[in-house]
Amino acid sequence: MTSPNTTVTSRSTEITSGSRERTAQQLTDLAPGVGKMEKTLNRIHPVSDPEATYFLQVSWEKDLGTGFGLLLSDCQCAWTGTVSESDISREAADIEMEREKYVEELRKALIAGEESAGKYNFVISRDEQNKACHFSYERNLKDGSFRLGSLKLQEVPNPAEVIKELIGYCLDSLGKLQAKTEHLQRENERLFSNWSEVEKRLEKCVEAKEELEADLYSRFVLVLNEKKAKIRNLQKLLSEAKESAADAKCARDSIAATQVVVKRENNYDASTDEESENPARASLPSAPERRDSSLLGSPDIVDPAPRRKRRQRTAKPAGTGAKVAAYEAEQPAQENSRYNPRICSLSISVGSAPGGAGIYPNGAVRRG
Repeated sequence: MTSPNTTVTSRSTEITSGSRERTAQQLTDLAPGVGKMEKTLNRIHPVSDPEATYFLQVSWEKDLGTGFGLLLSDCQCAWTGTVSESDISREAADIEMEREKYVEELRKALIAGEESAGKYNFVISRDEQNKACHFSYERNLKDGSFRLGSLKLQEVPNPAEVIKELIGYCLDSLGKLQAKTEHLQRENERLFSNWSEVEKRLEKCVEAKEELEADLYSRFVLVLNEKKAKIRNLQKLLSEAKESAADAKCARDSIAATQVVVKRENNYDASTDEESENPARASLPSAPERRDSSLLGSPDIVDPAPRRKRRQRTAKPAGTGAKVAAYEAEQPAQENSRYNPRICSLSISVGSAPGGAGIYPNGAVRRG
């Protein structure tokens, strides 16, 4: 037998389950494709009350320009609404903006979240019974702002289901992020392992490279030393060749000089042979010189002047004293001219030689 309390509890559970199903159906009707569409959840602060916090969920299919649904909640109440593709086109025409650019502005305002904080404002106004909520979004400018769009949101009968949906979305997003983080962590570990292996291989390559460089350097040193030795040998051979060439040149020069000297000697010998063949011609000019020198140096020739003076002194003709004085005055001049090498001619006269003989300055003998 069941108690009344048990029956009441079962009925309340059935009622609660039925209300949850109806709330989920309403959310599906107001935001088509809920659970199948892409969603984002952002935290916003209205301009009228910056301290208040609202949670805004945006859901869309394929592209934001084809329409989207909004779900707004302050954790006590919840409101929902939709924006169709025609509404987006009408709003773009009202503010005279291209549709693509307008859709991009909507994406930044409703989806970007913290990335566009401070660039967009949100205005939320509710009625007294919280049955409806007017929601609008604006773009800030330097000298003001202009409205991008607005819509009227309807109250959700069961806000707890909305909050539960939001919490579920947050948990699902958190799970996805954790799974992605774990995947990235495993990928990071794999990359780190690969990096460690690559680093070890790189170290081995560096060691092999250093060993190869050392081996190549040692071989290069050997080759370089051999080349240096060959260069030194070639330089030595070149210097020896230059020295031998210089010696050969000196030998040729000495031979040529010797030949010139021999030729001159031969010419000199030939000239001396010609002179020896004609001794008479060579001795003719020297006879008068020997005669002159014999005559000049002969002691047999005596100056007749003293004898003449003695004869004159004995006879003492008239004018003899004057002649003797003149002769004695001329006698020192004649002696000086005989021994002076600058005087080129010698004049000797014999006044009273036997037979009337005399000697001319050129060496000829005058006979009386």
